[in-house]
Amino acid sequence: MSQKPFYITTALPYVNSEPHIGFALEIVRADIIARYKELAGFEVFFNTGTDEHGQKIFEKAEEAGVSTKDYVDRLVLKFKELNSLLNIKEDINFIRTTDESHIKSAQAFWKRCDEAGYIYKKDYEIKYCVGCELEKTDSELEDGQCLFHPKNEIELIKEENYFFKFSDFGDKLLKFYGEDDDFVLPDFRYKEIKKFIESGLNDFSISRVKAKMPWGIAVPGDDTQVMYVWFDALVNYISAIGWPADEALFKKWHIASGGMVQYAGKDNLRQQSAMWQAMLMSVGLPNSKKVIINGFINDAKGEKMSKSVGNVVGPTELVSEYGVDALRYYLARHVSNFEDHDFSHDGFKEIYNANLANGLGNLTSRIMKMATTNLSEAIKIENITLPDEYKNALDQFDINTTSDFIWRQIGDLDKIIQEKEPFKLIKTNPAEAKNIIKDLVQRLHTIGVLLKPIMPATAEKIITHTTENKMPEIPLFERKD
Repeated sequence: MSQKPFYITTALPYVNSEPHIGFALEIVRADIIARYKELAGFEVFFNTGTDEHGQKIFEKAEEAGVSTKDYVDRLVLKFKELNSLLNIKEDINFIRTTDESHIKSAQAFWKRCDEAGYIYKKDYEIKYCVGCELEKTDSELEDGQCLFHPKNEIELIKEENYFFKFSDFGDKLLKFYGEDDDFVLPDFRYKEIKKFIESGLNDFSISRVKAKMPWGIAVPGDDTQVMYVWFDALVNYISAIGWPADEALFKKWHIASGGMVQYAGKDNLRQQSAMWQAMLMSVGLPNSKKVIINGFINDAKGEKMSKSVGNVVGPTELVSEYGVDALRYYLARHVSNFEDHDFSHDGFKEIYNANLANGLGNLTSRIMKMATTNLSEAIKIENITLPDEYKNALDQFDINTTSDFIWRQIGDLDKIIQEKEPFKLIKTNPAEAKNIIKDLVQRLHTIGVLLKPIMPATAEKIITHTTENKMPEIPLFERKD
């Protein structure tokens, strides 16, 4: 029996700086869902990569005094290394928007959109945020500044560019939204994008004058213009699965799967849930299946992390100090599914010690010590059926609830040990004590299986210990003082 396909993708991070904990949140959560789907019997295509065109990158390369290609090549390595650092699935697809196959796909998309009558050329003047690489209306600015990039000056752009007829898709988008109550998660982001659509859509520029900003994909049939970064980058979601060259591959992952599931940050809401959906409609392709919007990770004072402010937390330092599964656990359980989160090093350490070193790690050591001391051989592990509460939460992309569910099981095992004291009972009623220990080992094994999507390395250690009746040679998590 063939497996049902499932396609999940992150947004492509912009390579104007090294990866930060905000993107680590996005890719770890997408990885958790991808691993869960495989655990549940699906065949998974998991996509990520790098967004490498646009004015912001062109300017950063000029500031660094290097060619734009050299600049992006150097930073792309950092994002590829991030996958290994965070123990992301080894078979993840990594696409670059400078890949030749993507360039051809983006140009084919442009041609089809143009042939359908949704592209035209005009002179225009707009207010533009280089940080977002988006046009901004006055209502989207506060004191003349972008809400997401308040330190960037808003630029006035006046030139002749190509435009996408976004204004043609207001009613179509609202009709599409009306057919799916949770196309965008969370609900308050869904309401936000609906309100944006209902307020009326403006056509948006999809090209730049090559003489001013040459770093981009050439517009088909016009060598004086390059594609606007968002129009190019969004096409990656279908170029990654073979569109338009490999029809069978595309149908498998975007049609037979029911459509792509997209993870993105809240500053990507408009692009992923409205612009991209309208673009798909314009060329007659099916829409996405789901768009999940994360909040931001801020510093301990609630301020957005920024290299210029110096408050950025990188995933590398946390993994180096605490291990990759500690960071994955933190992002899964302690960062809100959808709201902003304030990060502090002290808070991270406290959570690590309480729930991993003194919690899961200590529990595993206690149970396996009792097992290796009192059981002559490994017990026969029963097959594991994923609990409904666990599955239902992950099917709704509620990783917080799933993590809490697992930690309740961990708490239950602690309670059994405290109340039944098998380490004492072994002296007076060894048969009953051994049965209790066997049950503890089986339950710990189940916890290992449930942890596979969230903490894969730790899960494999627990599964090995419980299957082979082995004591951990070193604690799963060393306490940090």
